[in-house]
Amino acid sequence: MTEHHASGERTRFWRAQELGGVELLHARYIEQVFAPHVHEGFAFVMIEQGAQRFHHRGSEHFAPTGSVVLINPDEVHTGSKADEAGWLYRGFYPELEQVSGILDELELGRSGTPSFAASVLQDPELVQVLLGAHRLLESEATVLQRQTCWREALLLLFQRHARIPEVPAAGNEPLAVARARELLGARLIDPPSLEELAAAVALSPFHFARVFRKATGLPPHAWLKQRRLEQARALLKQGCAPVNVAMHLGFADQSHLSRQFKQAYGVGPGEYRQACARSFKTA
Repeated sequence: MTEHHASGERTRFWRAQELGGVELLHARYIEQVFAPHVHEGFAFVMIEQGAQRFHHRGSEHFAPTGSVVLINPDEVHTGSKADEAGWLYRGFYPELEQVSGILDELELGRSGTPSFAASVLQDPELVQVLLGAHRLLESEATVLQRQTCWREALLLLFQRHARIPEVPAAGNEPLAVARARELLGARLIDPPSLEELAAAVALSPFHFARVFRKATGLPPHAWLKQRRLEQARALLKQGCAPVNVAMHLGFADQSHLSRQFKQAYGVGPGEYRQACARSFKTA
């Protein structure tokens, strides 16, 4: 677990090994501004004090004290204060495999990943259950108690608010986007041009850019930036030093990586690496 304090802001980031490595954050932010970014898994955030503003799915949202913010995997969103004093929150960031057991039990994951329609929820009972589970994971509670509380919180959340995905529309465009994502993912440091990408998937550059943005919520260059940040997270988790990660992934320098990483995840790469290393030692 790592704690970081700066100008009244404080962050505490850790990974719960007893939950399969779920990432948790307890933070007070005042001046922090989250740039548009995505998470590979879900984000479930409970506002303890203050209020947050964020852009998500084409709209501005306001999350007051006592609300839950729900972000589905790979959905672009931002974040900043909606109150002069900033906002205090607790967040769970589970990957899909870390919630798959619950989804199987509820028979929710069979036709694809379930998702949440609401960006902000007002559900006092759910908030208390989620906050209780998060606080328990900071306490001296037994592993069994922590795991039980987490499972009960997830069951309540998914039973009440998740929706089953629709079957994706037929056609070549989803295939074109999937192929383009593969190409971009394989060339993170030396990305192809827009024309090259469009030609590879047999669409005009204009049509391709529009289709890609509609499918992913990001233009190709911004999607590429997110993948690089995800790769950076993976390397830091393995113990790579931030300076080496920056070089390996083509960031201009370490400060460039640090700035982008903090804007996306709310903690710096050094703090993230340290928390991951500590969680492995105590596993």
